[in-house]
Amino acid sequence: MLASACTHSWRTGRFLNKLIRSGIQTLTAAALIANLSACSRPTTLEKIEQEGVLHVITRNAPTTYYEDRDGPAGFEYELAKKFSEYLGVELRLRVASDLDEAYTVLEQNYTNLAAVGLSRLAASAQSPGLRFSSEYLEIQPLVLFRNGSPKPKQVDDLIGGKMIIPAQTAQAEFLRQVKDSRLPDMDWLEAADMETSEIMRLIEEGEYEYAIVNSREYEIHKAMFPRAREAFPLMEPLQISWIFPPGEDMSLIQKADEFIKQIKEDGTLIYLQERYFGHVNQLNYVGARTYISHIKDRLPKFEPTFKQASEKFEVDWRLLASIGYQESHWRPYATSPTGVRGLMMLTLPTAKEMNVKNRLNPEQSIFGGAGYFSRIKQRISERIAEPDRTWMALAAYNIGLGHLEDARALAKMQGMDQDKWIDVKQALPLLQQKKWYVKTRYGYARGWEPVHYVQNIRRYYDVLVWMTQPSAEDGSVAQNEDGPNSGVDGMTEETPAIPAPFRVTPPML
Repeated sequence: MLASACTHSWRTGRFLNKLIRSGIQTLTAAALIANLSACSRPTTLEKIEQEGVLHVITRNAPTTYYEDRDGPAGFEYELAKKFSEYLGVELRLRVASDLDEAYTVLEQNYTNLAAVGLSRLAASAQSPGLRFSSEYLEIQPLVLFRNGSPKPKQVDDLIGGKMIIPAQTAQAEFLRQVKDSRLPDMDWLEAADMETSEIMRLIEEGEYEYAIVNSREYEIHKAMFPRAREAFPLMEPLQISWIFPPGEDMSLIQKADEFIKQIKEDGTLIYLQERYFGHVNQLNYVGARTYISHIKDRLPKFEPTFKQASEKFEVDWRLLASIGYQESHWRPYATSPTGVRGLMMLTLPTAKEMNVKNRLNPEQSIFGGAGYFSRIKQRISERIAEPDRTWMALAAYNIGLGHLEDARALAKMQGMDQDKWIDVKQALPLLQQKKWYVKTRYGYARGWEPVHYVQNIRRYYDVLVWMTQPSAEDGSVAQNEDGPNSGVDGMTEETPAIPAPFRVTPPML
């Protein structure tokens, strides 16, 4: 009985009550109670298992946690959710208003862990007693400048410039060390309540000359702020960990390390990195500025039709618009050398299949393209989970369902998962190699094209969601009535007006 009570020490109180009620002899009871008092308290992991809840604090950011149209999302959210499932308990999330709140909650032991996307260097500088899991993500602090201004090449070049950086970060600590050791004239503003998007806006609009942000968030936002450009890495890359309260035992940290090791080995971590960060480098400076300009100047003409097609075929209108932009840059009279025509660049067989009489009619083209995409997606195996199913449907829209199935077969042949886009996109380029395409049903295909096609559309979608988020209730693109009109194909030197930062980060399709 005593061994059992010690093993399940959180039941000690109930066991003592039984002793008292049973009227056991005083000396015997005293001896047992003395032994019970030597039993260890329940570990952190035992408490979590007893309550059935994992408490996690996070923050709103595109690399951590946000709400999209389907509910909670974000890289850190996904990791925490999978960890709670690994433990067999419910995830209970608390969103901190700022990092100060997150640190306070940790220090007072009001949470089991913090998933806020910070490195050990940053967190330890704020609260030395905190503890950490093993690393699972790498970020690179970057110095940004405004395109058209002199480009700094080293830290010394930042002296005298107006600079803004996020507060309570590793880069802030690094700059303080540099200032104390050799550059006493260096100065900057630490922005405690600004997200990366707001900091990059200040560079875009010329209010600050320099900024320092982390590479993951820069890559996500750079298409929205094309004039905020990377100058050089500030310091060595940083490794991101979960943060744990001080003073607790190691049981939960050990379990977290075990979980992180497993998801590294089974490919889950790579899959999540691909989902949230695998497409963010698809727009360069010129492409981003051009796209934002076209959202203002071209899209409003076709937006109502995209929305009507969206309702009919139950496909997000912004995804349909992104397909249209990838196909033709929203030019209704576009024609390829192979005879593919119209805003959605339909082939003659596809137009016939979708009952499109005039491919150069924007409305017919949009409805034809939307219907064709919907039809393809319905033919993709239902066992393929979202968002992979959408990505594969996009690839099939570009290269054909037969070639997609060939690539999936090649992925399976190589021991990869044919139901995961991250694996299928590695297999698609093999369709260009004879030693591989001879083993397929449909033979040779330009396999790199659908990979770039899907990645581009994912990025266009992100930006379009961002541009439409702050607008009116109908989700229309914010109009730039007072701004310059760049014409059909041209662009002015003035960056198109960009909506104020939205409160909910757009989904990563």
